[in-house]
Amino acid sequence: MNLSRLKSDRRLAATAVIAVLWLVCIFDWLWSGKIPQTGLEVGFGIAALAALAWERWAYRIRSAQPILAAAVASVAFFPLWQFTVFALDLLELPEARAMSARVGTAAAYFIGLGWVVWGLERTARRFDRERRTRQAEIAVQSLTVSSLVKGDVPQDVPREKVTNPLDPEAWYYGRKSKRLNQSVAAFLGYSLAFFVAFLILTQVGGCEDIYEMPAGGGEQQQIAQVVKVQKVIRKKFVVNPFASISFNIPPIDEIQLQLTEITKHHYTVGYGAGAGAGFAGGTKAGKVRFIRLEYLGGDWDQDFGIGADVNMLIEYGIRTQQKVEAQTESRTVSQLKLFPVGKSPPFVYMTGQKSIQLSKSEIKVLQEYILDKHGMLFGDNGGSRGWHSQFLSMMQQVLPNVRPTPIPLDDVIHRIPFQIPFLPYVAPHGGKEALGWRVDGRLVCYYHPGDIGDAWADDHSGVSPEVWEACYQLGTNVIFYAHTEYAKWLEARRE
Repeated sequence: MNLSRLKSDRRLAATAVIAVLWLVCIFDWLWSGKIPQTGLEVGFGIAALAALAWERWAYRIRSAQPILAAAVASVAFFPLWQFTVFALDLLELPEARAMSARVGTAAAYFIGLGWVVWGLERTARRFDRERRTRQAEIAVQSLTVSSLVKGDVPQDVPREKVTNPLDPEAWYYGRKSKRLNQSVAAFLGYSLAFFVAFLILTQVGGCEDIYEMPAGGGEQQQIAQVVKVQKVIRKKFVVNPFASISFNIPPIDEIQLQLTEITKHHYTVGYGAGAGAGFAGGTKAGKVRFIRLEYLGGDWDQDFGIGADVNMLIEYGIRTQQKVEAQTESRTVSQLKLFPVGKSPPFVYMTGQKSIQLSKSEIKVLQEYILDKHGMLFGDNGGSRGWHSQFLSMMQQVLPNVRPTPIPLDDVIHRIPFQIPFLPYVAPHGGKEALGWRVDGRLVCYYHPGDIGDAWADDHSGVSPEVWEACYQLGTNVIFYAHTEYAKWLEARRE
């Protein structure tokens, strides 16, 4: 007996340790991001193997102890489910991962609902037995000797007012169909509680949205640009100057030199040790995305969607050969907290020409995005001096201890992968210099004062080819810089 008890205690202790290990892995994977990838793999693997052992044990005792077997199988489902989601994420199968997460969530809902129904039925029967026992005792106590002689039996036994919601005889369930009313109330209450819990976990954990960079590697160096000289010889005309027909006679030897700048991709555009254009911290399913910030008070959607943003994203893909999304996106400032640490967008784009209105909570979210999630803000003055002042004021609230400084043309963000010969702009709404906010040497905010987004539009807002080409190159540099710094940070975190 003592040996059996000792084995049971050891099993309980091992189960408790594995449960704590699994909870730590879940917390780190969804929220913290402190444990190395190898540690998560080992932790989830141990929990999954233990869950399989629990499921096997539940199957063996299903006949002798069906309730215990069902409870063990239900608990073991959660580590197995989360291990499946984690493994699919590790194998870079986002569609299968999303499907597994949805199916598992639905299964968890119905497992919980099944236990609620079972518990409600079991409790209702217990209350009914206890009520019948009390009524029988009261009836016996109310019998007198004279009533026994006369054969009188009390017909009505007084009932107490019931308030316990687990008891179907509670007064607020009405007089008719009490069990049905209790079941409906339990179903609605459980569904609401499950929905609120799910909403809180996804809002806090950020598992509703993730950002993954394209896998690959490369070097941080300029793209070689070759100038090809092409000689254009125009046709010669031999005309009789005394003819009666008038001609506009061009010079006999008119030769024009046409200079064509050709980009030569002599290296893989990316960062880190990897194959193909991309980043060492990326995944096979990852793509570069262009996310614009929504905010109150102004026209955040200026040139949004088909046009400026999409053109820039397409050009980035062509110039770097990295995989990009087909469409651009937008998120509110508050939605940035839905991205977990290590799976957040390396940059977000913000533009407009009216006012910027952010709440204190939004300022905090933006601050956490920049500092804790290693994000970068790409600001673009869409058309007014007022927006310039408002953007600087906003950054003063986000980073009160950091002052903006002009970004020179020899800065890395103006040299890689393209050498920017001058700061291109459509109109100098906020001056003629780009401004930057730096934290520990990293540019956490790049502010363009002259409406670079208009140059990305289909008609390029009437600027010369030299300007809009430089604007595409500058946009490529900013996006590449943000992703490169993010990849470096991911590598440092893993080490």
